[in-house]
Amino acid sequence: MFPADLTLSLYTAEQVRRIDRTAIDECGIAGFELMRRAADAVFATLRRRWPEARRIAVLAGHGNNRGDAFLVGALALRDGFGVDAFAAAHATSGDAARARAAFLEAGGPSPKAYADADFVDADVIVDGLFGTGLARAIEGEAAALIGRVNASGRPVLAIDIPSGLSADTGMRLGSAVRAQATVSLVAWKRGLFTGDAADCAGEKELAPLDLPARAYEGIAADATLLGAVSPRLPPRCGNVNKSHFGHVLAIGGDVGMGGAVRLAGEAALRCGAGLVSVATRSAHVAALLAARPELMVRAVEDTSDLRALLDRATVVAIGPGLGKGEWGASLWRAAAAAGRPLVVDADALNLLASEPQTLPNAVLTPHPGEAGRLLGSDAGAVQRDRFAAVRALARRYAAVTVLKGAGSLVAAPDGRVAVCPWGNAGMASGGMGDVLTGVVAALLAQGFQPWEAACSAVAVHARAGDLAAGDTPRGLLAGDLFAPLRELVNGSDA
Repeated sequence: MFPADLTLSLYTAEQVRRIDRTAIDECGIAGFELMRRAADAVFATLRRRWPEARRIAVLAGHGNNRGDAFLVGALALRDGFGVDAFAAAHATSGDAARARAAFLEAGGPSPKAYADADFVDADVIVDGLFGTGLARAIEGEAAALIGRVNASGRPVLAIDIPSGLSADTGMRLGSAVRAQATVSLVAWKRGLFTGDAADCAGEKELAPLDLPARAYEGIAADATLLGAVSPRLPPRCGNVNKSHFGHVLAIGGDVGMGGAVRLAGEAALRCGAGLVSVATRSAHVAALLAARPELMVRAVEDTSDLRALLDRATVVAIGPGLGKGEWGASLWRAAAAAGRPLVVDADALNLLASEPQTLPNAVLTPHPGEAGRLLGSDAGAVQRDRFAAVRALARRYAAVTVLKGAGSLVAAPDGRVAVCPWGNAGMASGGMGDVLTGVVAALLAQGFQPWEAACSAVAVHARAGDLAAGDTPRGLLAGDLFAPLRELVNGSDA
């Protein structure tokens, strides 16, 4: 049977190869027929996205992508396009050779070498250089060609995966094509939705190629896309009061960092928590009350001041502006021992890394640097395989974990991973993580379990960022998310 929703299912490159092989060996679909269907899907996308295009450049590299590219060229020729082809200098056999012959029979010119590639006359470049099997950095003439493609200013349509982007990790393998659109064949590759894919994949389309359900049997998706924006919060009854919607305690704001915990506290209020208390340094109390009087701000200089607040809290959010000094460390230890559901962010994560413990009723929200410290590595190692890193974090700490960044990932200790398809570069600014902390805490306070709270919070936070940024992401402030957050948690996916 088909996956529950193929449009939300993400696969590794090896899994997709198994689906392909099943389609050929057990479903009786010839490899060349799959290649033809792929070309039909890619050319249809080209015509729809660039209806004025009349000349294309086709880049034919290695493997099946080479054949797909030649067949796209053949379709374009039959539709009256001008076509230039540039191909890797190696012998072609099998289905790829049939595709090359079909291109020449359609009136295509003999393919030129990479070194002769010139895109002056091309309206669109079709990227069929490297497919999902690429596992090494691109070098030499192929790297030089990709450099010319990216410098050409011409729109690029990538077949299956932009050349040079890892289909499994979403990271560049040396040089990588920056496409304006990518048609993913058979199934979504998980690497299209995180890491460098944000700069390389462009708009993404799925082309299942009319494979039968049997081809997918026994191959469980490696991860899923977050599909719903608004949390599934029930409508509020009229006869309620603030105690029905939980009490969030936000802990943080060491000297000079009171704004971070204020953002987390206000985000929790905007997302529906009934009550929000803030435990912070005495120096910040007056400013926080003046800025947001709905927050119940308490001066906490040591753990004795914290005990009563912990007793009243439904959920504890700790870390924004906490610092790594003795003040923050003592509050972290008290919060971790309190037995309340936790949202752990920022410096609380660094403190956790220095004194590891399992937190089965928590949501951790690290960025790559914090994730590296939690794993005893570094940000670079985390980014090289974000899927492996987030799964390792969830297992090590027995906690639902959000690995923030382009294409944020959510992992559960049992290995489930969800990927966020929303968000934008404007959200790379101070305070955005503090707001996410407050959103997660608010959903936990209203009865969500950690997995559901994390997935829903990541989705609503990213979508609010997109709505707030519009077409002008530069200069986006964390506080700009509050208005769209309120709309989204009330059920509007606008």
